[in-house]
Amino acid sequence: MKPVQPKKHLGQHFLTDLNIAQNIVEALRLPNGVREVLEVGPGMGVLTQFLVNHPEYKTTIVDIDRESIAWLNEHFPQLDGRVLFADFLKTDLKTLFSGPFAVIGNFPYNISSQIFFKVLDHRDQVPEVVGMIQKEVAERIAAPHGSKTYGIMSVLLQAFYTIEYLFTVHEHVFNPPPKVKSAVIRLTRNEVAQLPCDEKLFFKVVKTSFATRRKTLRNCLKPFNLPQEVAQDALFDKRAEQLSVTDFINLTLLIQQHAV
Repeated sequence: MKPVQPKKHLGQHFLTDLNIAQNIVEALRLPNGVREVLEVGPGMGVLTQFLVNHPEYKTTIVDIDRESIAWLNEHFPQLDGRVLFADFLKTDLKTLFSGPFAVIGNFPYNISSQIFFKVLDHRDQVPEVVGMIQKEVAERIAAPHGSKTYGIMSVLLQAFYTIEYLFTVHEHVFNPPPKVKSAVIRLTRNEVAQLPCDEKLFFKVVKTSFATRRKTLRNCLKPFNLPQEVAQDALFDKRAEQLSVTDFINLTLLIQQHAV
């Protein structure tokens, strides 16, 4: 069978360095006795080969590329029934896994942000993610408050996960080489079972605050119709990037109490 051809419209850049592939797989820590791993976008199985025979967990793989699925079925017969031709973003993960599972992959750059938002939706089932993504996106996710790269994904993911930027991966170890550097990050679920505020409102506050990130919160949050005396709080003199996750929780609680 011919090797799979990377497809630009799927954002595919196949990793060719086996040492890096092994390092990515070994970054899995399997917290809380996780015994299921889902690999997203396996391509030609450069990570899969290190996942399939691991004694500590069972691997399922999902890919939207029919050519990859055919390749993987032929080369990894031990995955019988666990090679899924599906769109990860549209897959009902609760029907695949009844318990906790880790997510790993060389994520397609064009949907990496959507993958993390899907993880957020299933955060009570996903205690760990190890992913290779565009370096710029990895830096954004791991950025501390006060940083110019700190944004919506930083706040929302850091509210529920501990983020570790593990290592940078250079362009020449991919086929085809991307135009940007990549990075591997690890997300580990923290101990926050539930935020002490309305979580849907928290998400809305964070997204609204960063919509016009150069403006102060007083201007950004006008859609919430806060009473003038509340909007005079010193917190509203700041810009979104200056607020920590805790600050955003407190801001959400304030809006809960006073929004008209």
